[in-house]
Amino acid sequence: MTEVQTSPAAAPAAAGPSPKTGTQRSARVKEAATGWLFALPFTVLLVAFLLLPMAYAFKISLYRSTLIEGEVFAWFDNYKQAIDDPLVREGVVRVLVFGLLQTPVMIGTALIAALLIDAATSKFSRFFRLAAFVPYAVPVVIGTLMWGFLYSDSIGPFAWTGIDFTSSDTVLASLGNIVTWQWAGYNMIVLYAALQGLPRDVYESARIDGASEVQIALRIKTPMISSALVLATLFTIMGTLQFFTEPLILQPLNPGAITQHYTPNVYAYNQAFSFQQYNYSAAISFLLGAVVFIGSYIFLFATRKRSALR
Repeated sequence: MTEVQTSPAAAPAAAGPSPKTGTQRSARVKEAATGWLFALPFTVLLVAFLLLPMAYAFKISLYRSTLIEGEVFAWFDNYKQAIDDPLVREGVVRVLVFGLLQTPVMIGTALIAALLIDAATSKFSRFFRLAAFVPYAVPVVIGTLMWGFLYSDSIGPFAWTGIDFTSSDTVLASLGNIVTWQWAGYNMIVLYAALQGLPRDVYESARIDGASEVQIALRIKTPMISSALVLATLFTIMGTLQFFTEPLILQPLNPGAITQHYTPNVYAYNQAFSFQQYNYSAAISFLLGAVVFIGSYIFLFATRKRSALR
């Protein structure tokens, strides 16, 4: 048998990877380790304050507290009870109606404000931008308390109108006004930032073609920030479906209008901390989370062709 001779020049190549390759691999490993090190604090907080509490809440939602046997495994009985509960359904319907009415008002107000500030060339545009954003900087509880005083029929500035802003007929609109005042500035900043990223030469071309400022705003600027509009609308939908702080703070003003089951979140809160029904409260919370997820997915699916979001 003839032996194959290996040339001396080929021997080092067959011996293993070159030092340069090993150095590159070591640099990639070091870079990845540095990235994970920077992500470690967020990961720890995410697991400790979101994932683990959610896992515990889901666990207790599968149990039921009894006087004789204590905590017993009930499978999905709490979820079946929540689905059949008319108070839960009433709250879900209320927040859906609230979202359908309030979301267009919120996004429309934010879009108009963003377009006006983007078109403004005066030195006061920065002041108006800050003034519109200030309500978002106010804590929700403080803002709701402030509006509670404004809605008061005895000391409020609108008492002369004779309108009861916390009655059963008007309280939903009053709450919508608080939410719009609180969050329109935030959405305005999101849309304004998107407008600032648009190429200005497009506007100049439209003006040369004879387009007015209103036509530029409606037919050029608004379609070009459709992704930001979808994102802001999605956040608004998720927030309205989880409606909680505002009705809870205003509840003492008129408990008959803002009931303990006014929204699913308020109902779950009262079940847990007023009636000690922690298992049932957890089940309601997870059902509401499913509603939020389904509603958000339906909205993204319906707008997928009009935006870059997928």
